[in-house]
Amino acid sequence: MKDYKKYAPLLEKVEKPGRYVGGEYGSEIPNPENADLRVCFCFPDTYEIGMSNLGMKILQNCFNKTGYISCERSYMPWPDMREQLVSHKMPLYALESGDPLNAFDIVAFTLQYELCYTNVLQMLGLGNIPVLSKDRTETDPIVIAGGPCAYNPEPMADFIDIFSIGEGEEALIELAELINNCKKQGMKREEILYKASLLDGFYVPCLYDVTYNSDGTLASFTPNREGVPTTVRKRIISNLDNVCFPRKCAVPFLETVHDRVMLEVFRGCIRGCRFCQAGMIYRPYREKSPDVLNADALESIKHSGYPEISLTSLSISDYTHLRELIDKLLSWTDDKKVNLSLPSMRIDNFYEELLEKVSSVRKSGLTFAPEAGTQRLRDVINKNITEEEIITAVSKAFDGGRNSLKLYFMNGLPTETDEDIKGIAKLGQNIVDTYYSKKRQGGGRGVNVTISVSCLVPKPFTPFQWAAQDSLEELERKQQLLKSEIKTKKISYKYHDARVSRIEAVFARGDRKLGKALYEAYNRNMMLDGWDEYFSYDKWIETIESVGLDASFYANRAFDLDELLPWDFIDIGVTKKFMRLEYEKAIKEITTPDCRTKCSGCGAASLCNDKCICNGG
Repeated sequence: MKDYKKYAPLLEKVEKPGRYVGGEYGSEIPNPENADLRVCFCFPDTYEIGMSNLGMKILQNCFNKTGYISCERSYMPWPDMREQLVSHKMPLYALESGDPLNAFDIVAFTLQYELCYTNVLQMLGLGNIPVLSKDRTETDPIVIAGGPCAYNPEPMADFIDIFSIGEGEEALIELAELINNCKKQGMKREEILYKASLLDGFYVPCLYDVTYNSDGTLASFTPNREGVPTTVRKRIISNLDNVCFPRKCAVPFLETVHDRVMLEVFRGCIRGCRFCQAGMIYRPYREKSPDVLNADALESIKHSGYPEISLTSLSISDYTHLRELIDKLLSWTDDKKVNLSLPSMRIDNFYEELLEKVSSVRKSGLTFAPEAGTQRLRDVINKNITEEEIITAVSKAFDGGRNSLKLYFMNGLPTETDEDIKGIAKLGQNIVDTYYSKKRQGGGRGVNVTISVSCLVPKPFTPFQWAAQDSLEELERKQQLLKSEIKTKKISYKYHDARVSRIEAVFARGDRKLGKALYEAYNRNMMLDGWDEYFSYDKWIETIESVGLDASFYANRAFDLDELLPWDFIDIGVTKKFMRLEYEKAIKEITTPDCRTKCSGCGAASLCNDKCICNGG
């Protein structure tokens, strides 16, 4: 087990040593000596963010429940700890055993956002694992990666041995079992990777060749070994009630991003917002039953002591058993003084009754996501809500004693005009005026409306995957235009850094050539790009150009509708034909109904069973 003494000189010199010691209450301590296969699950960001990630907790629990796999954790060190590791010539290690990353059979990463890519490379290097997959030998771990960014794996293809496409609870256990059996038979690394490529839901980049046209676009993407599939189909869990859920998790020593129990209520989405990748890649829609969710919540509170439960899913008010679930939870959370919190709500399904019930536990701010300031643009993005519905919903919230609202919007959407940008300010002012239109509960309290605006990043597997991102100058101009249109201090205005969004777009829509830029960034010690104090737009542009690439080619170019896209070899169920039709409907300002109202033939039904909405489940 871990020898704390050897880390003491390092931990004494870092800002938050609690990030690096492990041993939290509730943490699993797998016995590596008795394990047939050792896995280190790495989160490529800080401990505080990684410990808030439910997916990592679920998958670690899945591994350790097998009985023959020992799965530990590691997180991206802050620069002070990285400096200590380098100066003391000590490798990055797993929290449970203290063993270096290169001591494991499998090192797994979750790719949650594009700006974590340099962290992956840094963690590999610090863990004494060759950063480039082609440089790894028989004694090195097999490096795997999954998560939402794995749906366009090509920018990271030079560094990852195996990508897991889709949901991993069942798939990763199958892969681990395969690797374990292959190692027992003494198979070489090359043959293990080949066999992994034959499993459903796994992509092995070294087994595919890529060629390019003279204009830089993809010409071909083909397997280079017989039997390797031309298409990789994502994996899904059919019945969420049977899915592995960790009711006992490590309770961190430090304050994390989400200090609460998180209940995943369902997967998928019925809505079809045209900018939203999650709404497409997580289809088909599948629900967990209220009884299972209530039991998960009760046991999780018992083992953690958290004072809050958060119901998490893409559009929580679409859950068909939401009232029943809330009633079950409130039957015991009131007595235990446990708060319930809800994520961003869809305004058209806003339940006054639900609001009153949740308010009985805690009155907090509400979050809505209109996304666009005019009806025309909401039709373009298929956000099927009207301003009347928005005002009705917020008015009910104000009547219930709420005086704080947060509204999410986007700029840079296809066909967007200055009038659409001004419409955001007008909608915000309309909400403020609604609050003051009649006497509200709460005496003389004023209203606070926060408008938060992000920049569109065209994502793979969305109808907007072909759309060009606005230029940096145009995004920044629109941000300042909106600022000038807000005339009241009752509205707080926040907006994302457009420079960050541009680099995100480069890697979201990038191809395998970007691996050169990432490797150059690694050699320049670039890391923690998701943090303001370490992100450098100028350094990124310089790095991309230094390897002969142009950021505008990926971010600001409208892709041709017939162009071969870097991610076209992945089958998510939703067809490219459907997304193309949705893009064409967006330009014509035509909406598409949600899946419950009418099936639009997206293709996800091919993945469905009796638990899916596509079959009436």
